[in-house]
Amino acid sequence: ESRAANASNKEISIQWYIPSLAKPTNDTETKILLLYAYNTKPVKISNVTFFSSMSVFSGQLWIPLARISSLREKLSELKHQVEMLMQSSGNSSAAEPTSFLEQNETLKITPSEKAEMNIAKVHLDEKTEEMAIRCLSEVKALLSAVPVLTLPLTEIPFDITLQSIATLEDMFDLANGCTITEESLFSWIVSLFH
Repeated sequence: ESRAANASNKEISIQWYIPSLAKPTNDTETKILLLYAYNTKPVKISNVTFFSSMSVFSGQLWIPLARISSLREKLSELKHQVEMLMQSSGNSSAAEPTSFLEQNETLKITPSEKAEMNIAKVHLDEKTEEMAIRCLSEVKALLSAVPVLTLPLTEIPFDITLQSIATLEDMFDLANGCTITEESLFSWIVSLFH
């Protein structure tokens, strides 16, 4: 039977494999397997028994569970801080709810308005920029092929939007994984895998 799979744009698919959580031996920390695949050009697969492409790549990384959990918590805090900045920058008034989700429910924001808010570049204050650099340095350290040689970031490698931070948070969601299509975030993540 013929099946088709398409990826019309560059995208990274992230999935997590959680092995048996039996107590590790020799006091080693519990690690989770990150499985990733990405394409650098549009892809159409029409025959699943034979496929060859020079623009599709895949790999895996073992990452300590404790570091994933810690990073996801930090990314959640960063997302909340970005939401607060968006509100204080004029996207909403002080009387509105503090959660982006609550804003959508209360204001009945249309999908196109919500999308514009999600992809709008956020101008970070010093505290939030430092928080973002710390989080992204941790992402870089976790995803780099040779983590011990990884230097912390000194600047943010892509435009910070609510969508980019939410996508990073989703990336480290062990239950669901995610697909990343945002151009600048895609490019940065792919650069870390090499």
